Amino acid sequence: MLPEPTRAQGRTALVVGASGIAGSALVSLLSESGWDVLAMSRGGVARPGVRPLSADLGSPESLAAALAGENPTHVFFTAWSRQATERENIEVNAAMLRNLLDALQNSPVEHVALMTGLKHYLGPFEAYAAGEMPDTPFHEEEPRLPVANFYYAQEDELWAAAERQGFTWSVHRAHTVIGHAVGNAMNMGLTLAVQATLCKELNLPFIFPGSETQWNSLTDMTDSGLLAEHMLWAATAEGAADQAYNIVNGDVFRWRWMWPRLAAYFGVEPVGFEGAPRPLEQQMKGMEEPWAELAGRHGLAEHDLARVSSWWHTDGDLGRNIEVLADMSKSRLAGFTGYRRTLDSFTGLFDRFRADRLIP
Repeated sequence: MLPEPTRAQGRTALVVGASGIAGSALVSLLSESGWDVLAMSRGGVARPGVRPLSADLGSPESLAAALAGENPTHVFFTAWSRQATERENIEVNAAMLRNLLDALQNSPVEHVALMTGLKHYLGPFEAYAAGEMPDTPFHEEEPRLPVANFYYAQEDELWAAAERQGFTWSVHRAHTVIGHAVGNAMNMGLTLAVQATLCKELNLPFIFPGSETQWNSLTDMTDSGLLAEHMLWAATAEGAADQAYNIVNGDVFRWRWMWPRLAAYFGVEPVGFEGAPRPLEQQMKGMEEPWAELAGRHGLAEHDLARVSSWWHTDGDLGRNIEVLADMSKSRLAGFTGYRRTLDSFTGLFDRFRADRLIP
């Protein structure tokens, strides 16, 4: 049961990126809480009780057409577009947010919540963990790194629009979000489930792909359902707005503890770090045909391996040579009490993947 301040009272939510991991969780939470929900994605989202909006965030004309006659009071922005360089990431992703907020200039928007991540503290992929890093756990008041970062550009767009249009805002810095979405560019939960499923079917060991540092260091993650609760809390709770917050589950773990437990769920042999990283992009090379055959035998919903795995992203997360975890004190002191145990997040997600025939 959500705290009373988060219940809908004639509010309309616009969820941008509604087909992704975070967006899907937000659409579910908001609709279950009685909100009118507009679910925006490029292809549209079909869900009972939710109004789908199809739009290209790179096109002001497409956004104007999609939002004509709509009057959202709260906006939850979870979309992003991966580009080849950070300069392009900044150009494209800042423009996407700017175009959306420009299209809402005449709407009764009260609050805009922006999802970003811990690359705020780590730097972008092309300058990942380069130079001096803040100490762990990461705190929200750390100064920006002296490198270009599309998260910084998006924050600047958000703050400028808030000043211009008069809405409150919140920024939500998540770490490795796991949740239910297919075809997502950053989906460790489904990626590891697919790796383990292939290992089970082909009688292969379940090999940890990452670095010795990640195997042994403390870390944390973010459940998409908890992220949705956090974004809704900041958008509606008194005194919570106009802040940037870290959002992680609240527990910490080491992969050397987690990996055997994930292996046990699937009934595969766990193999930890041994000498050097063994990236999934190498381990799983050429697995497209075995996956398609497996999917056909088991009647799975998705036969295209690329739609259910993001090897590169999981390799990036688990291959880091630094400890990564975030402090949640700011949210706790402001009144947010949500919590997840990460092992339960994984196993609950795997149960859901099986129920939806994404894995056997």
